[in-house]
Amino acid sequence: MVVTVTLNPALDRTLTVPRITFGEMARAAAVRLDLGGKGFNVSRALRALGTESVAMGFVGGATGRLLERGLADLGIATDFVHVAGETRTNVVVADAERYIKVNEAGPTVRAEEVAAFLDRARERIAPGDIWVLSGNLPPGAPPDLYARLIDAVQAGGARALLDTSGEPLRLGCEAAPHLVKPNLTEAQEATGRAIAYDDDTLDAAGFFLRQGVELVALSLDADGLLLASEQRAILAKPPRVQVRNPVGAGDVLLAGIAWALERGEPLEEMAKWGVACGTASAAREGVGVIACAEVEALYEEVSVERMERV
Repeated sequence: MVVTVTLNPALDRTLTVPRITFGEMARAAAVRLDLGGKGFNVSRALRALGTESVAMGFVGGATGRLLERGLADLGIATDFVHVAGETRTNVVVADAERYIKVNEAGPTVRAEEVAAFLDRARERIAPGDIWVLSGNLPPGAPPDLYARLIDAVQAGGARALLDTSGEPLRLGCEAAPHLVKPNLTEAQEATGRAIAYDDDTLDAAGFFLRQGVELVALSLDADGLLLASEQRAILAKPPRVQVRNPVGAGDVLLAGIAWALERGEPLEEMAKWGVACGTASAAREGVGVIACAEVEALYEEVSVERMERV
């Protein structure tokens, strides 16, 4: 079983206008609603690959109920803790050339709500499961919440995959998750060093591995993925595609890695499937949308290179 955790989800509302002009009223020509959350993107991609998951996290109010129904309509099981606040709504106003995005902070979670989530999570942990912990923490959550969850997950014989940034990433790494998935910006912030060359990526991977992390999936954006363990490192490069929407591609990449990990695939295969999934997502219009046939075709075109030991 795969469990995805999204602690600060959102309803993303996109308003398309003829032209963004400040100080004037604009009428929306189109309105789009998306279920926003990195873990939700992982769950959608896993379902497309034929793997079921359970989405966990915090939801609140009418917006939270809307997210819950939306995931159910997609066939994704949920197990949310309902909080007193209202799940956030993020608004994008876009014309043909530019956009403005305004993100709400999200509801402030209370100590008893955090405790209720951890209790519910502990009840679900089973040996061999994979837990994907994605995104930022909501206001009020302790910065070590992911670290505490990682401790519980791995004490129960499951594996934790962490995709976050800042202090939650630093503290999470101290709990030695099975895998971390920083992007270049997050890795540079964590290591305090610029990443420009292959040696830099290996050094960055080594930084996380020395903290007890078993696998590092360093996302290199359009240049692919460095997937490293203490024994070896694989550089997987995607084929060229027309990029239509890169939003959520990193989440889908992580879904591909989780899917391959659950199947017991070796490091090279995990890297190839991850890059194939992320590339398939970037080539589509929606967020976190893939088709299994497209992923399989792209998988054949992903190139892999073994790099020197980290």
